[in-house]
Amino acid sequence: MKLKKLSLRTRIFLAMILLVLLASVLISAVAIYQYKEERREYHEGRLKRKEENIQTHLKRVLNSRQNSWEVKTENIPLIYKEEIYNVADIHKLQINLYDLEGGLLISSKSGLQNSVASNCLEAEVLNAVSDNVGHRYVAKLDENGETFQSSYTYLTDRRSKSIAILNLPYLEKDDFLSKELEEFLRRIAYAYMFILLMAIGIAFLLSKYITKSLKTISDKINTTRLEKRNEKIEVNDTSEEISTLVNSYNSMIDELEESAVQLARSEREQAWREMAKQVAHEIKNPLTPMRLTVQSFQRKFNPEDENIHSKLDEYSKTLIQQIDTMSSIASAFSNFAKMPAQQNETLNVVKIVKLALDIFNEDYILFTAEDDEIIAKFDRTQLIRVVTNLVKNAVQAMPKDQKPKIIINVGTTKKNYVFITVADNGSGVSEENKDKVFEPKFTTKTSGMGLGLAMVKNIVETYNGTITFKSEKDKGTMFKVTFPKE
Repeated sequence: MKLKKLSLRTRIFLAMILLVLLASVLISAVAIYQYKEERREYHEGRLKRKEENIQTHLKRVLNSRQNSWEVKTENIPLIYKEEIYNVADIHKLQINLYDLEGGLLISSKSGLQNSVASNCLEAEVLNAVSDNVGHRYVAKLDENGETFQSSYTYLTDRRSKSIAILNLPYLEKDDFLSKELEEFLRRIAYAYMFILLMAIGIAFLLSKYITKSLKTISDKINTTRLEKRNEKIEVNDTSEEISTLVNSYNSMIDELEESAVQLARSEREQAWREMAKQVAHEIKNPLTPMRLTVQSFQRKFNPEDENIHSKLDEYSKTLIQQIDTMSSIASAFSNFAKMPAQQNETLNVVKIVKLALDIFNEDYILFTAEDDEIIAKFDRTQLIRVVTNLVKNAVQAMPKDQKPKIIINVGTTKKNYVFITVADNGSGVSEENKDKVFEPKFTTKTSGMGLGLAMVKNIVETYNGTITFKSEKDKGTMFKVTFPKE
């Protein structure tokens, strides 16, 4: 799962959890490092203190009155023959004394003199003791999981002359330090388990609090539409960043509303300009044959012609037909331009639809209803206009080489809505024309202005209803009008 695909709330939650885990790992690492440093300093200091104390004790024996031997390297085994065991027992540390050439003189560990490996110091050790500042050298050795230190330093007489090399083997026993570290890490683990649980709860609440405002803004943005009035966001007790975002959104809503008003005004003006052009064009169409008819009548008029009455009757019919065409154009434009008034009459939709269908004489028009009485509030005239326009369009969509069939159905939905469907088996609507069906002045017929469906849509939406259609090429079309009962 990619991090970019995670929600902001999940990112905040994971970030806080990882922060706690990282802190626990970091503190544990620092604790272990501190333990190792303290362990190293403890053993180095302890060995040095032991060395100083043993040096003091050996010099006291060397310079005491009980010592009857001359203080020189050869006499070291005789001087410390018995006392070296007492010193080792007092300080709880093994003591080895070597001559300046590295040969073993005496040791507090019995039997060590017989060990060939320990009878002579290596040249590296001798050089290190003589060259180091303070003439002290410490060697470290790890064996069987245990760490050993071995210090080498000169043993001097009263005149600070080196007479022997003092070697102190030291085993680093730090069980108590390991137990302290384990106990500390255990307590740290318990503490961070508790902190982790708290962090999970706090992270959950904090991420929810932070993203709550963002979710509100997101929901508002998703419902923002140019064609409707959008509500502003009101969010209290938010951070400065969220407040800035909310203010920006509210400013955008104001600008969007102003732009929508300007756009609507511009669209209305453009629509009326286009409508005016269409009306002018449709009116000019019948004027041309009327003009030609009148001119022909003027040229051919002869009062003495025996067929003058039949010709006059033909000319009159032509003029009347063109005048009727102009009248229908004016009526269609007038009906579309006139916004329907919401009179909210309480009427029986089934009865009104039947009344609207009475003007059609076609026997292939069938009517069905779920109930004999479906009561709703609607303007009687506008409802008749909706039904007649839909049925008229269905009749005109019928191809001549096919047996026509139109079914009108009235019913109700579960959500207290009334629906009217008009289905035909006509030629259907092509894919490229489906988005233009409800546009004013759009028509696929050779006559008419294409205002019928636009007017129906206008009426239905005035009553908070909807109009939809389904169509298949060469199979037919079904228009569905839905509006609330009240």
